[in-house]
Amino acid sequence: MATETYITTPDGVRLRYWQDGPEGAPNLVFLAGWVQTAAQFNKQVEYFKKNYRVTTYDHRGHGDSEKPAFGYRVYRLAADLESLLTQLDLRDVTLIGHSMGSSVIWAHWDIYAHDRIAKLVFVDQARTLTINPAWTEQETAEAAAAFTPEALFGIVNALRGPQAKETWLGMVNQFFTPNVDPADFEWAVQNSTKSTPEIAAALMQDHATMDWADVFPRITAPVLVVGAKGSLVPPAGTEWISKQVPKGRLVLFEKEEGGSHFMFVENPGKFNRILEEFLKE
Repeated sequence: MATETYITTPDGVRLRYWQDGPEGAPNLVFLAGWVQTAAQFNKQVEYFKKNYRVTTYDHRGHGDSEKPAFGYRVYRLAADLESLLTQLDLRDVTLIGHSMGSSVIWAHWDIYAHDRIAKLVFVDQARTLTINPAWTEQETAEAAAAFTPEALFGIVNALRGPQAKETWLGMVNQFFTPNVDPADFEWAVQNSTKSTPEIAAALMQDHATMDWADVFPRITAPVLVVGAKGSLVPPAGTEWISKQVPKGRLVLFEKEEGGSHFMFVENPGKFNRILEEFLKE
């Protein structure tokens, strides 16, 4: 039977979470990306709830969680994840992070104990989103960063201005292939509007400037890295990450098979299959 309720973080913020699947089954925790919600994983929850205990939740400022005027930093979201794991006493967990959700996992691994973690899945996230002007062409390609510093702050400032909606729609259009189901696209847009433009701007500014390169060699858990050839995150970046973690493997989606930033929405059949194979290894 599905459960939906809240935890309260040490700084007093209520986070909405959902659980489904048999109690005592292996634990899966899905982490959504920037201004997305737990609902984005509905095609995964429906599939995995038969044999796994599936937990999804909304980050602070997202979805149905509370939206305080503070705390929009990746390390704060990692602390929220730690609160979720400890308050629900989840153990032997596989964490599956999409986009910024992967960065939350990287921050969590960086500063917390790993005794509750069994495996990790990083879905279509670059090690950083902002290009260092001093990088060589090869370094830029390996990082798969999307923004120059000027472009990043252009987006952040636009999100704080009267063009916030147009700015966001311009970005979300890049998250899917041209063949996406219109209902799935509209659903993603609607869920993203549950975060305010100020929250989106503050979190983008912090998230996009982080560089997680030094974390990957220290990850001892088995890792599945998922990328897509039709994504705004160049596959070279996800491939680079898969080679930095000691126990990493890579799966890339072709653009023609729904290989977008949201490949788990556009092609849930393949995504669920490769995730299940990784879980059973």
